[in-house]
Amino acid sequence: MKPIRCKFVCTSVTELPDGWIGSFMAVFGNSPENESFFKYTPSASLELKTIKENHFKPGKEYYLDITEAK
Repeated sequence: MKPIRCKFVCTSVTELPDGWIGSFMAVFGNSPENESFFKYTPSASLELKTIKENHFKPGKEYYLDITEAK
């Protein structure tokens, strides 16, 4: 399976007693690249929990590459 590349923007980061939760939504508009991603993924949301440190910043954009686990 060919890897799938998605692009998300961080909408918020919530600090918890045992880590952080980053919330994300699929990008849209704002640039030719984002318009291209929006064409294939018009709606998506994602939450990731980290334990040791916060890796995400609200308003920043991130790629998510999906490959099949074997």
